[in-house]
Amino acid sequence: MGKPIRVLVIEDSEDDTLLLVRKLQEEGFAPTHRRVDTLESLGAALNEEAWDIIISDHSMPHFSAIHALQLLKEKSMDLPVIIVSGTIEPVAAVAAMKAGASDYIMKNDLTRLIPAVERELREARLRREAKRTEEQFRQAQKMESIGRLAGGVAHDFNNLLTAIMSYCTFLLADLGEKDPKRADVQEIEAAAQRAAALTRQLLAFSRRQVLELKALDLNAVVVNLNRLLRRLIGEDIELRTVLGETSAIKSDAGAVEQVIMNLCVNARDAMPNGGTLTIATSNAIIDKRIVRGQFDVQPGAYVMLSVSDTGMGMDDETLAHIFEPFFTTKEKDKGTGLGLSTVYGIVKQSGGCLSVESAPGRGSTFRVYLPQIQETAGPAPAAAAAPGALGGKEIILLVEDDDKVRDLSCRALTQQGYTVLKAQKGREALEICAKREERIDLMVTDVIMPQMSGEELAKRIHGLKPGIKLLFLSGYTENVIAHKGVLKPGIHFLQKPFTPSLLLQKVRQALDSPDK
Repeated sequence: MGKPIRVLVIEDSEDDTLLLVRKLQEEGFAPTHRRVDTLESLGAALNEEAWDIIISDHSMPHFSAIHALQLLKEKSMDLPVIIVSGTIEPVAAVAAMKAGASDYIMKNDLTRLIPAVERELREARLRREAKRTEEQFRQAQKMESIGRLAGGVAHDFNNLLTAIMSYCTFLLADLGEKDPKRADVQEIEAAAQRAAALTRQLLAFSRRQVLELKALDLNAVVVNLNRLLRRLIGEDIELRTVLGETSAIKSDAGAVEQVIMNLCVNARDAMPNGGTLTIATSNAIIDKRIVRGQFDVQPGAYVMLSVSDTGMGMDDETLAHIFEPFFTTKEKDKGTGLGLSTVYGIVKQSGGCLSVESAPGRGSTFRVYLPQIQETAGPAPAAAAAPGALGGKEIILLVEDDDKVRDLSCRALTQQGYTVLKAQKGREALEICAKREERIDLMVTDVIMPQMSGEELAKRIHGLKPGIKLLFLSGYTENVIAHKGVLKPGIHFLQKPFTPSLLLQKVRQALDSPDK
């Protein structure tokens, strides 16, 4: 079996064309070729098919290699062109090389043809790989810049949304079930919840959400989601699950579920008239050969999750933007454009990579690769137990630089019987601890604050109050209590925005945790 090669031959002689093809076959190639001899037929051939190399006669009636090189330049096509001519003057040869020809060879001596073809194919491949790496590098830079902006926006919005959601909670507690204002407040609360979901997606894309990594069985996660996915995609889409043998992965169970659901929703929307959605898993090895030409992908052992659909597919222009936040091909008000960007952020934050194959009318396949680990996966996460009593009599030090969040949190805690000591910044919190001889049971502190971070404050507070317990709050983490968004073991953390009830649950959880 010869090496496949697609050769476009610019030649007015059929015999000379067959001679070139035979020479390629004799040297181990399996050429697919097409002969053209006019500018019009050359243009059609370039538009209709993809070629590896062009072999061209220098001069033909009403046409020449120079014309062919000019057309390639106009089309911005990087195709090697080797001129094979019966007679060519040195001046003409030099002119052809300046115009972009890769080499020129005499027809009466084709000994250099095969080495020239092999050289040009190799150099063309290297140019393509370099160009792809450069494009991926630019795309990664663009995504990182967008991510930093998205993370900053989400951080500011989370404080505002915490205030809105908390005020709604307090208002609803004071309004009777039949109060006409109750429905208005509930609408405000619902809008705030939708906005909070958007900020969570922005944090996921920007890789600033907090993940609690545990050893997981990917197959178990898929099986647990199966019933929900069947309801989600609708009756007109057939769901197929092909689960292979997989090693454990280390990731956040909720985040992995979000990846699967977002990919399945994307697949569902690509099949408005029904079709087949296939979820498959397997172990996979990404080696140096696969990595070549890829950016930011490490060779190694991975677990692969693929989600395929038989839908409308995507063109190259769409594929270039699908992971950017707010990019969508759906109608207005039919999607936020954050589903796939969320997938991108979660996978990258989990140390994995992803790829997509698609073409118009041929469906799409997304493949997610997450690193294998040598641990045993724990059981699938169980449903959370109903919270017990949320009140208490403990002393809580609340440190928060946002006035509204601090005041609202204090209000929620004092209503449940806690004694709250308030501080705006770290130094004020240290002064309170230094002056107070009585115990302080818990410090609730923001992570990102002026003067000192929540982590630095916690270390210094422990020197003054060794037995104090900690609960961190944040709109996002800048590698302070987490490394690349991955929560350190034993840390109690509450992601903004939050409601008063969620704050109370986390406070009670931290207070009831075993002493270290």
